[in-house]
Amino acid sequence: MDALLAALADPARLRLVTLLAERPRPVGVLAELAGARQPQTTKHLQTLERAGVVTSQRSGQRRIYALDAAPLRDLAAALLRLADDADRSGGPGTTYDRYGRSLHAERLAAQETGWADGRSFAFHRSLAAPADLVWRHLTEPALLAQWWTPDDLRMHHLVFEARPGGRIVQEYRDAEDTDGSGPAAGRAEGVVEDARPGQRLTYRISPVLPDGSPAFTAHVDLGLTPTDTGTGTGTGTDLDVHWQLTDSTVDSADFVAGIEIGFGQGLDKLAAALAATPRDTDSTSRRSTT
Repeated sequence: MDALLAALADPARLRLVTLLAERPRPVGVLAELAGARQPQTTKHLQTLERAGVVTSQRSGQRRIYALDAAPLRDLAAALLRLADDADRSGGPGTTYDRYGRSLHAERLAAQETGWADGRSFAFHRSLAAPADLVWRHLTEPALLAQWWTPDDLRMHHLVFEARPGGRIVQEYRDAEDTDGSGPAAGRAEGVVEDARPGQRLTYRISPVLPDGSPAFTAHVDLGLTPTDTGTGTGTGTDLDVHWQLTDSTVDSADFVAGIEIGFGQGLDKLAAALAATPRDTDSTSRRSTT
């Protein structure tokens, strides 16, 4: 397929394919119709023949070329599959388009300092795990790093000190930058304000702009409420999260646009991780991850 794509990428060869789609033709006629010299036309036809899209046979003093439609159909089917993957409902392409619409709206709104102050976001997840296990996933760096990013990012370095006054540091990279050789995708810094195990966690956190200044401050409040799952497997937990923005700068629009999508994706990963976690799992490391 690579050879076929390379062959069709040349406008002169694509013109010959178009002419051969009408009917088989000799090289002299093809050269005349394409407005090209015959030696050049012959070379183009040979390239198309090697790519498998053109066949030829000698008839007397002429060599007749014909189009083989099968490789084109295979190529068309492959391209259609790519298009279907890109348009898959709920897939990365859908998320990209959704973020693009949000980004456009937020950039239009970000005209002066404080433009997003007071903006709030609310999230709710009913989690199939007891509150103590949910708490560990909210506060232990090794577990927190598994879900605390959007789908297209991964945590590269995390500090989370689950006590009043404790530090928070996030450094994240592209999800496919597995060896850390690419540039950092972002950084955020904050501080824990309240930590009541199994009940409530509050903190403030600020994404850091390229010049080192904060883009805005997010005041995040997470409340845990034990529930009965009704499945016979024990209790669950309702997790309610509330974001409130202050200190927003004009340059914070890109970050604000991603809160609803990005944190929502993170919570979905949290729910999946908890659903797959054995209930007798030993406590994991509370150290920072790198």
